[in-house]
Amino acid sequence: MKCRFCKYPLKYRFLDLANTPLANSYLTKKELNKPEVFFPLCAYVCKNCFLVQLDEVENPSKIFSNYAYFSSYSKTWLNHCKILSEEIVKRFNINKENRILEIASNDGYLLKNFKEKKIPILGIEPASNIAKIAKKNGIPTINKFFSEKTANELNDQGKTADVLIAINVLPHVPNLNDFIKGMKKILNPKGVIIIQFSAYLLQLILQREFDVIYHEHYSYFSLFTLKKIFSKYGLKIFDVEEIKIHGGSLRIFITHKNNNLQISKKINNLIMKERKKGLKNISTYTNFGKTVNELKLEIWKFFINANKSNKKIIFYGAPAKGNTLLNFCGIKSDIVKSTADISPHKQNLYLPGSHIPIYHPNNIKKEKPDYVVILAWNLKDEIIQQLSFIRKWGGKFVILVPKVKIIDDF
Repeated sequence: MKCRFCKYPLKYRFLDLANTPLANSYLTKKELNKPEVFFPLCAYVCKNCFLVQLDEVENPSKIFSNYAYFSSYSKTWLNHCKILSEEIVKRFNINKENRILEIASNDGYLLKNFKEKKIPILGIEPASNIAKIAKKNGIPTINKFFSEKTANELNDQGKTADVLIAINVLPHVPNLNDFIKGMKKILNPKGVIIIQFSAYLLQLILQREFDVIYHEHYSYFSLFTLKKIFSKYGLKIFDVEEIKIHGGSLRIFITHKNNNLQISKKINNLIMKERKKGLKNISTYTNFGKTVNELKLEIWKFFINANKSNKKIIFYGAPAKGNTLLNFCGIKSDIVKSTADISPHKQNLYLPGSHIPIYHPNNIKKEKPDYVVILAWNLKDEIIQQLSFIRKWGGKFVILVPKVKIIDDF
């Protein structure tokens, strides 16, 4: 196996999570009695460029062509994106004469904000089921995977970008080099690229966020590695922001190398921070598995003690990260009987591997659990507010990452 960016041989393991099903391969009741496919889930680090990555064990078209994740079911996320859209318009003087393109635009959760300002928009979304909903919502959307070929097709149609946005998509790209070539080709000479993603490598390591590793996330980035990647294709990062949302996200601003946009001091400052935290030492990566196994033991201890005390537990959320955690820790439906999720696209299905059924959040009122374990810990503040009614019967919330924490003061 070679690095997907620099083609250097991969010899060092970052984290081995054994074999798991695809994190978004939710099951119907009928499928519970059929064989379930498990794939190796092992992340490696490149000693040459320090890109953390997974092997491509399944064709992306089978993962993303019909996808279960819809962006519009979190108020926290929608508010975050509305603020982002306003910042983009103000900072880059965007108006009706400009065009905004978004790669992996999902159901139009972000582009709708620009549409309201009558700014020309176009979404590029690989999942046909999600693209269909986006179009129904009035968001112009092309149902395709983004690549250099897609960029050339759009160029031929005159559909280039003054602002090119990619939110939570870069980690999902198996062919990084082709993807970035396409971004460069579709970007107007004075245009800017805005990339934001969760599972930022520095926070992933510091906060033991092992559950954000799953097959759909092919790569995990540090800023210094990203700088090297974009520089190879004549693009430069001119600003960076560390964002708290989703457990620690990174937002980078990119333009063509020959543009004279001022380079922010925050870039070198963050790269220095990454260096001080050991992100240029191979031992930082190879030792990560030990800290994750320590957390695994903490998680087991919680469930063992809760079971001995006859405490009723219900999960909240059916996120991909939750499926990584449950399968790695071996927690199945014999230990926790159900989870709840606000997305109707997941309700009445079953979590892959653990086979825990997914219900509407109203089920929590019916069951009155002692503990509500929040699998979608990145949205814990919103979820705790939504489910604050559990205090009526003395219920408590539990977070498992970065450490097991019981929350009773809400």
